[in-house]
Amino acid sequence: MELQKQDYHVDRPLMNQEQLEELGRWDLTPRTYQWRTWLKCSHARARALLIQHLPVLGWLPRYPVRDWLLGDLLSGLSVAIMQLPQGLAYALLAGLPPVFGLYSSFYPVFIYFLFGTSRHISVGTFAVMSVMVGSVTESLAPDENFLLDSNSTVNETARDVARVQLASTLSVLVGLFQVGLGLVHFGFVVTYLSEPLVRSYTTAASVQVFVSQLKYVFGLQLSSHSGPLSLIYIVLEVCWKLPQSVIGTVITAFVAGVVLVMVKLLNDKLQRYLPLPIPGELLTLIGATGISYGVGLKQRFGVDVVGNIPAGLVSPEAPDPQLFVKLVGNAFAIAVVGFAIAISLGKIFALRHGYRVDSNQELVALGLSNLIGGIFQCFPVSCSMSRSLVQESTGGNTQVAGAVSSLFILLIILKLGELFQDLPRAVLAATIIVNLKGMLMQFADICSLWKTNRVDLLIWLVTFVATILLNLDLGLAVALAFSLLLVVVRTQLPHYSVLGQVSDTDIYRDVAEYSDAREVPGVKIFRSSATIYFANAELYSDTLKQRCGVDVDHLISQKKKLLKKQEMKLKRLQKHKSPQEQAVSSQDNSVSINVNTNLGGIKSNDVESSKTKVRPENELEEIVASGQEDAKAIAVPTLKALGLPQPDFHSLILDLGALSFVDTVCIKNLKNIFRDFREIEVDVYIAACHSPVVTQLEAGQFFDASITKRHLFVSVHDAVTFALQHSKSGPISPVLVSLFLAH
Repeated sequence: MELQKQDYHVDRPLMNQEQLEELGRWDLTPRTYQWRTWLKCSHARARALLIQHLPVLGWLPRYPVRDWLLGDLLSGLSVAIMQLPQGLAYALLAGLPPVFGLYSSFYPVFIYFLFGTSRHISVGTFAVMSVMVGSVTESLAPDENFLLDSNSTVNETARDVARVQLASTLSVLVGLFQVGLGLVHFGFVVTYLSEPLVRSYTTAASVQVFVSQLKYVFGLQLSSHSGPLSLIYIVLEVCWKLPQSVIGTVITAFVAGVVLVMVKLLNDKLQRYLPLPIPGELLTLIGATGISYGVGLKQRFGVDVVGNIPAGLVSPEAPDPQLFVKLVGNAFAIAVVGFAIAISLGKIFALRHGYRVDSNQELVALGLSNLIGGIFQCFPVSCSMSRSLVQESTGGNTQVAGAVSSLFILLIILKLGELFQDLPRAVLAATIIVNLKGMLMQFADICSLWKTNRVDLLIWLVTFVATILLNLDLGLAVALAFSLLLVVVRTQLPHYSVLGQVSDTDIYRDVAEYSDAREVPGVKIFRSSATIYFANAELYSDTLKQRCGVDVDHLISQKKKLLKKQEMKLKRLQKHKSPQEQAVSSQDNSVSINVNTNLGGIKSNDVESSKTKVRPENELEEIVASGQEDAKAIAVPTLKALGLPQPDFHSLILDLGALSFVDTVCIKNLKNIFRDFREIEVDVYIAACHSPVVTQLEAGQFFDASITKRHLFVSVHDAVTFALQHSKSGPISPVLVSLFLAH
């Protein structure tokens, strides 16, 4: 629909900051201290705090049983069917016996049901978290530490006990970090992990997961590698030992992978017609276990199987505090990554279904899940994207679906777990690799970021390379440091522009970008796209002087030299006069000749042509010998009087609309700009400054006798109008005070 052309007339008085504060009755609101509200005690506040930290008490009493219960039951059953094979497989990825994946699929899920705020994410084992745990367990408890004396056979029982203790202690430490950060409302820390960084990190982690499963796919015995370049060493060793592959294991993994891919493709095609997706992973596990038991894959073909899966739950054990020092760095990295994945998925589902996720409470919920799970010998968990999508698509509405899935896993732990003892590990490896499809497809981000934002592409590539080469913990630290450094660099190199007025409007835009924008004669308007602070304050000042087309520093230096030269000549002439001539001169001239060399006190608003003639050297003697009028001319030394070139503008306007804060360096820099440009007879004004910035300028003692709030204007147009009206050289072009816009 085309808008009708109308004439709009906006009429208001020209306004500076001082007038705006008086008109709007601006006053600093008294500061409220948050701790005062924390110390208040009442029945309503106690109830609100209880519901805030135990959200299940808020939504469970209002749970609509008739509308949501059936969907949550079906969703919980579907998630449990996926949770079973993934739990077994991801425990293998963490370097632990498969049964501990089932424990990690039960305790944390039930704890999150009580404390979580997201209604749709599926908490439990996750590939990225498992591979991070696996890198810790394999580096601190390698196979080489558990070799039997008689031969090179590994004592798997002792190794597994040590690794379980490491993983459970790591889970407790991760939980402590997450709970602590959540209680101090540090949930915003995840905002420093940008989306390209998280996607690149998970992509690199998926490559780590893929490489770690190659030994199970080919049935190889590899040495333990940890630290930087460990991934490269593993790939080289796999290639070196590839002729030693077990054929039965390779065929088993290949067949299981093909079946899983075909079932996933079938689910995608029949998605509209199936009430629930076909549980391909569970069917593959059941079929592989049956074939392995009936054919005897381990005895006849040497295919490695899961082995003993004890029935029942394990008793809780306290973590080993002596391991905290060794695990603290990895624990913090796992805590941040796990929370970043959970909160990003939680916010996606919350936005889709119209509810709110509390990031701080999510930290507490995940922390308690890992903390309590670690006491019951679980390894750190987060949420799974694939299971969360299944939980939502199959009708899940609340975390009742999570509670149902955890109860189903409990039934398997107590009664059915031992049935999977003959399950080939190659099938679990194939399950893990097939489930990496979603994360490996994130390589497509390279092409999309190349077209949209190459700075984000640089973050993506640096994160990926650092994670691949330096391992997951150091890779995350390097990626985060590089991302923050890039933000600082981008603020150090903002876009500077000289603004011009778009014809017949009060709009000012960059003259280099808008062909119809014209600079206002006699007025220079300068703008920065970023806030001014210690890192870019000097660059701001240098660019301003460069864009103005005047060598300000050189002009001030020349002015100082000429003033000093004139002062020395005056003293020399006064010295050669006789006493009688000095007395007569003092009587005839009531105005004394006083040349002030203090440049900070020289003020002039005279703006004339820069093409002036230099006075002859003997003219000074004529001025001294002449009367009072010539003496007054010397008393106020202008650039024209000194024979120096003048700027082609009389006013400078600094558009500070982009400023979000100021520091002491910024305040000093702005003061220097006022001082320097006044030395060359240019008035300086500030426009579009926000109230918080004005408050910080006041606190930093920016305003004084020479710089007041009358130099601050609410808009660039107000500053331009004032500058043209109050120029001593008179208005250069007609500018309307009332804003007349013709659209």
